[in-house]
Amino acid sequence: MLIREVVLASENPGKLREMNALLNGLDIEVIPQSRFSIPEVAETGISFVENSIIKARNAALHTKLPTIADDSGLEVDVLAGASPGVFSARYAGESASDEENLDLLIEMIKGTNEERPTARFQCSIVFLRNAEDAMPIIAQGTWHGHIITTPKGENGFGYDPVFYVPTHSCTSAELKPAEKNKISHRAQAMQELIDKLSVVNSNSALDSHN
Repeated sequence: MLIREVVLASENPGKLREMNALLNGLDIEVIPQSRFSIPEVAETGISFVENSIIKARNAALHTKLPTIADDSGLEVDVLAGASPGVFSARYAGESASDEENLDLLIEMIKGTNEERPTARFQCSIVFLRNAEDAMPIIAQGTWHGHIITTPKGENGFGYDPVFYVPTHSCTSAELKPAEKNKISHRAQAMQELIDKLSVVNSNSALDSHN
């Protein structure tokens, strides 16, 4: 069976694992951009969609392969709604670790005296056939919950330990990966992407870079 390679425009191993798990069973292997010499690109967009397109186009330009890029983040209503938002991965600074971002979020939430601040994870995923693709396939997902200030769980990454999922009475980091991959913002966006890809000619969608 032919496996078509699609580059994931990310260095995040957690995202790579989730993408391949979500695409399990399809004729697609998602490979990380770290296999190629791809220079970093500034995420200058003001929305998740814009940043996804910037990253996907950069990866497609340097690999000559179809690419998938996602931009995702956490929005907390009590922190002006969009915060940390598009800055989620660098909330505590450009080179901040997940732990540093998490610590800052907890500090900010505690400063509001809000007990169960409502929040949502947003995800935008973009598929580009090639770097000149003028019609990106765009999919989006939203996952609602609220924030707790005592991290719980060992699964996931990023803000998962403080994102409480009311429908499952636990944090995202306490969910088993298979369960998370059914309900998360990224899972929702990936399912929408798969649905959209299925209505176009799959060969031309994946092979038009040739």
